Amino acid sequence: MRFLTIVFLLMPLIINSQNTFSISGSVTFKNEPLTYVNVYLQNTEKGSVTNDNGIFLINNVTKGDYTIIASFTGFKPVKKTIHISNENIQVNFSLEESESLNEIVITGTLKAVSRLESAVPVEIYTPTFLKKNPTPNIFEALQNVNGVRPQINCNVCNTGDIHINGLEGPYTLVLIDGMPIVSGLSTVYGLSGIPNSLIEQIEIVKGPASSLYGSEAVGGLINIITKLPENTSNLSVDGFVSGWGEANLDLGFKTNLGSKTTALTGVNYFNYSNPIDNNGDNFTDVTLQDRISVFQKWTFKRSENRTFSLAGRYFYEDRWGGEMQWNKTHRGGNDIYGESIYTSRYELIGNYQLPVSEKMNFQFSYSDHDQNSVYGDTPFLAKQRIGFGQLVWDKQLKNNDLLFGLAARYNFYDDNTTATENPDEVTIPSVFAQNEITLTPKQNLLLGMRYDYDKRHGNIFTPRIAYRYKPSENDIIRLNAGTGFRVVNLFTEEHAALTGARDVIIEEALKPERSYNINVNYLKKIYSKSGMLFTLDASAWYTHFTNAIIPDYNTNPNQIIYSNLEGHATSKGISLNFDAVFASGIRGMIGATFQDVTKTENSLTTRQPLTESFSGNWSISYKNYKTNLTLDYTGNIYGSMLLPTLGERDPRSDRSPIWSIQNIQLTYDGFKNFEFYCGIKNILNWTPGKNEPFLIARAHDPFDKDVTFDNEGNAMPTANNPYGLTFDPTYVYASNQGRRLFFGMRFNL
Repeated sequence: MRFLTIVFLLMPLIINSQNTFSISGSVTFKNEPLTYVNVYLQNTEKGSVTNDNGIFLINNVTKGDYTIIASFTGFKPVKKTIHISNENIQVNFSLEESESLNEIVITGTLKAVSRLESAVPVEIYTPTFLKKNPTPNIFEALQNVNGVRPQINCNVCNTGDIHINGLEGPYTLVLIDGMPIVSGLSTVYGLSGIPNSLIEQIEIVKGPASSLYGSEAVGGLINIITKLPENTSNLSVDGFVSGWGEANLDLGFKTNLGSKTTALTGVNYFNYSNPIDNNGDNFTDVTLQDRISVFQKWTFKRSENRTFSLAGRYFYEDRWGGEMQWNKTHRGGNDIYGESIYTSRYELIGNYQLPVSEKMNFQFSYSDHDQNSVYGDTPFLAKQRIGFGQLVWDKQLKNNDLLFGLAARYNFYDDNTTATENPDEVTIPSVFAQNEITLTPKQNLLLGMRYDYDKRHGNIFTPRIAYRYKPSENDIIRLNAGTGFRVVNLFTEEHAALTGARDVIIEEALKPERSYNINVNYLKKIYSKSGMLFTLDASAWYTHFTNAIIPDYNTNPNQIIYSNLEGHATSKGISLNFDAVFASGIRGMIGATFQDVTKTENSLTTRQPLTESFSGNWSISYKNYKTNLTLDYTGNIYGSMLLPTLGERDPRSDRSPIWSIQNIQLTYDGFKNFEFYCGIKNILNWTPGKNEPFLIARAHDPFDKDVTFDNEGNAMPTANNPYGLTFDPTYVYASNQGRRLFFGMRFNL
């Protein structure tokens, strides 16, 4: 009787075991087993992890159709559809690495090539990188790129530029889909308002690239590549809020218009309208902003897969900073100080492959930037238009990869300052050629040159050479040498030029700034049988500048004096990046840059202000597949830099301390189509004013009403102005924004 009872109790288990089966198999990479790979059945709780031999086993699987996924950090996930009927089954996976080393790059040579095969070192940053530390614009996101630093230039309006390898913002060219529509006046605004969900990747080239891109690509370039509509989600939404009251929303969706046309639409909205004054100087710590950007990209299917795409963007922003009691009724007045900027711009980008047997593309862009600003009681009204077009012929021959191009760039600029007495209008025609020669299966040589004609400066010639040697499958050595140039633009938005009417003095016929650069790059990949992957990317560079044009506001307070530098400037340094992907699901990255940027004039060498001698950045990510949680820890550190004080009596330090910004984020993706994330930005609560008597000089007297000046226009020490200072908001090198929480959600259909 007891035996029958036991059989009766076990009967459901026996019957159930007869109706369940197992799934087993292996996971390999280059025929080597991978350990700790997550293998699971989609939309179920059943899964397994591979052992030391790369073998996995999933038990108790009932009959039916399933999608089985093998997922491992640093590798492309692989999905397979399986059917279980009346027997156990075996499924084997072979993974491919998803590292950016094998991704396609365009920026280095103006044509799509594998990053490993490119003779020009190009760094790639994908949307995954942007998600590790969500930001409302790309300008802030670049703080986690080694050797790249967003520089804030004003404590009040928070405008800034991008420094690459310690060089000032005007030496960095910013492209969108390869078109130079972001430059000069619009650099910061052009990096805002591009929805992160629409970005395919960000490509960064450090060093001169004028042989392909012309003026402004002196120190390096940043190319923001947007997604093709056919490769995007039907709908994506990403929004977050912070403890300071910031709110950011990215919306993207695609539309199929017939069988041959696809449109991608993106909208970004950012709002920060919560004045905060934590440092007690009665000025906003962070500029208030109300910004909207609408982006649309169209692709058209054509015969023989020829390319035709068209994109446009409209951007509007209302930002202000100033005294806490400021409102728009005070705009332009001299009672309450505020800096208010209205920006309106639109952009058009196109790429059309000609209907001929040869591979020829016509690329074009146009941007119109209108800015209405006031700095206290000083108006700054400016317009800038940039038109660009180029015809590129890509020709393949045996062992030769040729590229020829004709280009023209139209620049128009006008403002109401004394630095621009007449509108600056010029058209610069160009011709360029490039040949990448395959010397041997392991060696490539790239030769390039560009000729530009500027009526103000005459003929400008910029050659370059690049050599790539691949001694093994996992080692690459690159040697690059080239030149860059930047034609002079006298327009300025510097606060020193806006403090009163100044005469513009041009002491000589200005020559284009020139740079000469040599760069050595070494890349090494290391694989382990346990599934770990290590990547070392090291570079050393030396750049020599001539004819540098630096506006002189100090010699005469009533003048802006322009002249070419009587001497030279140099930038030299080394950069190291180390990536590691561990079998446990942890991925880490650490980078460091050591640099020396100096100016030599009249045999006197001085260090460039606002340039750190070293910087570092890091990120650590851990994905726990069982809990669907991902932990991201990101940070950066900067060495001391020279700061712009107002002379020997200024009590503010002329050197910054070593400082660091660190962030942490937790993401949950356990719900279908949804991700939820939260975290803390600036964990250490670091701000630049903690060890200074003040950041803004004479914040209580922003119109210098109580400042006494001598006959030469210099401020004099008095009882109520013991340091002899004037109002100065330019003593800044980092954001005043302290620690804050953030919470966000992503939806992807």
